[in-house]
Amino acid sequence: VQLQASGGGLVQTGGSLSLSCRVSGNIVGVQSMGWYRQPPAKERELVASITSGGVTNYADSVKGRFTISRDNAKRTTYLQMHTLTPEDTAVYYCHADIKRHYFAVFVDYWGQGTLVTVSS
Repeated sequence: VQLQASGGGLVQTGGSLSLSCRVSGNIVGVQSMGWYRQPPAKERELVASITSGGVTNYADSVKGRFTISRDNAKRTTYLQMHTLTPEDTAVYYCHADIKRHYFAVFVDYWGQGTLVTVSS
């Protein structure tokens, strides 16, 4: 099982970026999916999450600027980021709760991280 993240890069203040993360491998279910970020010299923090039913949750710092969505058929979650500021600079990690077979429990999986840099 792998989480393959893409997107990110360098953008100027006020710009926009999109991230995507796809789950690959033999699984039977994906529960919550989400994005976390780790700014330089800081702890990892939740950015946004979305349940399999589409219920979303956002960090206060990104509400109104970021939008999380998912396509269950594609096992993919997306993060659209707008009005970016230098404070959004971080390595962004995708996360998913995955069930690998019918008798298993849901387990945390993480993507490899993608760097978002917002220049002032």
